[in-house]
Amino acid sequence: MIPDVIKPGLDVLFCGINPGLVSEATGHHFARPGNRFWPALHLSGFTPRLFAPAEQLQLLGLNLGITNVVARPSAKADELTIDELKAGGVELTEKVERYSPEVLAVLGVTVYRAAFGRKKAQVGPQPDTVGGVRVWLLPNPSGLNAHWQLPALAEEFARLKASIHRH
Repeated sequence: MIPDVIKPGLDVLFCGINPGLVSEATGHHFARPGNRFWPALHLSGFTPRLFAPAEQLQLLGLNLGITNVVARPSAKADELTIDELKAGGVELTEKVERYSPEVLAVLGVTVYRAAFGRKKAQVGPQPDTVGGVRVWLLPNPSGLNAHWQLPALAEEFARLKASIHRH
């Protein structure tokens, strides 16, 4: 299990689907070389430079954090069951209530729809909250998600950044 990068009152708590096998092996979130989370975070202006996964704890100083919907690692997200996703949604709601970030940014449309029963959710700000916290849905940054190339992904991250009220 990979520990969350979290503290109370974050501007954004980024929430991945679940750790991949490279992340499990290294103990770092979004550690697979083809993952575009770290480049998108930098290109969108959330970080002053491109961070390596091993530098994940430095996000806390920028008032950013990382967690996952499901803690169990897998080679692909589609190995997760609907029951795991729903249970993860319950746990995530409790975590968000406890830590109270300004925004919960879920990285993956399909997982958000499954975990929270929001069948029509699309990328962008959501009309519903999770644990009383505003939700922004981002595309999955995995290199396996060919629908979103890095420039468009970074643009979506930048839209989220522009919406942050606490600076």
